Amino acid sequence: MRRRDFFKNSTLTTLGLGISLHSFSHSSFYDPSGLPQKTPDNNNGLINLSSNENPHEIPPLAKQAIIDAIPFSNRYSFNLPQFKEARKTIAQYYGVGPENILLTSGSAIVLDYTVRYFYKPGANLVTAEPTFFVLPRTAADLGYSLKKIPVDQNRQIDLAGMLNSIDSNTQLIYLVNPNNPTGVALKPGPIKDFLREAAKKSVTLIDEAYLDFLSAPDNESMIPLAAADPNIMVTRTFSKIHGMAGLRIGFVISHADRIRQLEKNYFGESQVAISDLSLAAALASLKDEDHRASVKKKIIAAREYTIQSLKNLNIDAIPSVTNFILFPLGKYEGNFAEFMLTKGIYLRSNTYLGEKFCRVSVGTMEEMQQFIKVMKENWKSA
Repeated sequence: MRRRDFFKNSTLTTLGLGISLHSFSHSSFYDPSGLPQKTPDNNNGLINLSSNENPHEIPPLAKQAIIDAIPFSNRYSFNLPQFKEARKTIAQYYGVGPENILLTSGSAIVLDYTVRYFYKPGANLVTAEPTFFVLPRTAADLGYSLKKIPVDQNRQIDLAGMLNSIDSNTQLIYLVNPNNPTGVALKPGPIKDFLREAAKKSVTLIDEAYLDFLSAPDNESMIPLAAADPNIMVTRTFSKIHGMAGLRIGFVISHADRIRQLEKNYFGESQVAISDLSLAAALASLKDEDHRASVKKKIIAAREYTIQSLKNLNIDAIPSVTNFILFPLGKYEGNFAEFMLTKGIYLRSNTYLGEKFCRVSVGTMEEMQQFIKVMKENWKSA
């Protein structure tokens, strides 16, 4: 996009410097499907529950780290002593070596680069349906054949079905846990069994963007398996529980051999693209366990309030373990997201496996109370 067009599509938002919801919804990394076709003309008073962002502020330690890093932002991070050990610091936190990790400017770039890296003519991709759109959509654009395995009646990913779909042309398997948009998580045991079998046949990328919202023992990461096997890759992000969606920092973990291969290709440049300020914030956020625990508690409370309130409206929301909720729209015939936009609520509605759904992100308790108020006033007439 040319700079002139960029500013043409921009509006004043938070702090007077944000990007309009219109420009986000038409970006290559942000799925326009499910978003209202009508663009909000004025964001004042709009409650944005569309993109699974953390509604709470970044940790105080991260804020201070950004302030402290500003005087040095004229330098590339690889020239700053305090950031040279960043890769090692993050690797140690997750129990792997620095040779097992590759930092990126967000996790969406991992999804995009990975599917490009493994592509070859005749390739197919095995994934769930529905699941997060970026990687499958890019795969389809590149020419992959997509093998989308429908979730079961409990909205659970069908691991056996995915495993049975792998063949000699399968170049990549994509697994999101907890899954987006369903908000449902798999147990660690079945995932481990699946990964061990799948790794014998192809490469699996497991997206753990929302894993931090779970509690032990269900929040067990597959990072140890990834560090030991080049056919298993895990991607994580600081966008969700850390509240850094706008700072864009994430990483991918795999066997050292795989990381070296990735660095020689697309991924090498992705590390240079990380902002010094983002990196400083991420390193500081890892130290602020209390803040993350507090944010998690608030999100769970708002989520459970919303699910119960929807239930009181006879709306059978899918039990979620994440910071978003998917619920069926029944026989609603119009564009539910556009209707809710007229009421000051920005969310997504879409059709999955022939059934209409709404996905609403979990905001603050006050925002979810307003969402429920609107639902109570309009659900029957919507």
